This record gives sequence, C-alpha cells and structure tokens, in this order.
Amino acid sequence: MADVIVNKVAESGLISFDLEKYYPSFPRKIFDLKDHLFMGLILKEKDFRAALLQIDWNEYKDADVAITCSADAIIPMWAYMLVASYLEPFARIVIVGTEQELINQELVKNIEAVDVSEFADQRIVVKGCGDVAIPEAAYVAITKKLRPVAKSIMYGEPCSTVPIFKKR
Repeated sequence: MADVIVNKVAESGLISFDLEKYYPSFPRKIFDLKDHLFMGLILKEKDFRAALLQIDWNEYKDADVAITCSADAIIPMWAYMLVASYLEPFARIVIVGTEQELINQELVKNIEAVDVSEFADQRIVVKGCGDVAIPEAAYVAITKKLRPVAKSIMYGEPCSTVPIFKKR
C-alpha cells in the first residue's frame, strides 16, 4: 500500500498576503533642488525662477515625484512650493522627501485602500520574502489594517511562520 502524501500547508486554511501586489508601479522621479542652486549651495530667487522656466515639465507626466535637496543648503519654504506649483499639472503625486519616503507613502496608501472584509476571522500569513524589498512601513500598515478583523496574523511563508497576533 502506497503512502498518501498530504499537503498540510494547503489544508491549513492559511491565506497568504503578498505585499508586493501593493508596491507602487508608477514611474518615480526625484527633483533635486541642488541642481538649480548657485554653485550648488545658494538659492538666488531670480536665477532659481529662471532655471525652473527652462525645465521641460512634461518629463514628470504621470510620475510620482519626490522633491529633495541633496546639498547642505538652506532652502526657503517658498522654493518647495514653487517647484510643486510647476509639477502639479504633470505629476501624479508630489511629496517632499527621498525616493524611499515616496515609496513608503504610496505603498502605505495602497495598503490602506485594501478591503479587509474577505480576511474576517481568517488566518493570514503576510509574505516575508520576494523579488521586491518591502519597507518596514508596509508591514506595520498591514498589521494595523488586518488586526481588527483577522483570526490570526503571521509573518513568513505558510511552511514557516512567525506568529504576530492571535485573537483571543
């Protein structure tokens, strides 16, 4: 008599949640103020405004844009506002920060839009590895989103999980 191989993972009733599905897919661009400063350090209003007029803003069409300054310069608030006013008609999203902050913000926004009703009273495994590096902010966001409805939340893969939360 042959032994029957049983897939215990498939029979466990675990639901795998893959954060990669919520990773932002729009093109990302960085607008570095440093490139438009006098000697890379000083913001001269007249020169700055003239430089912004020379930019082809179409290159930011439908992109997620992070405005940053990689130079150790003092940048007045109005400079960020001015750049944002030029980007607004073209870019999909505009933030002040790094590319990683842009990714975090968009990923968390995508997770917050998830309808968690299908996960009510379910055992959820938040996938722990994949092809894309998922930032910590996403794991925190999905935990906050699932905790009120899930029976349990685990981290890892269905064959090897770390318990995070269990409803009592």
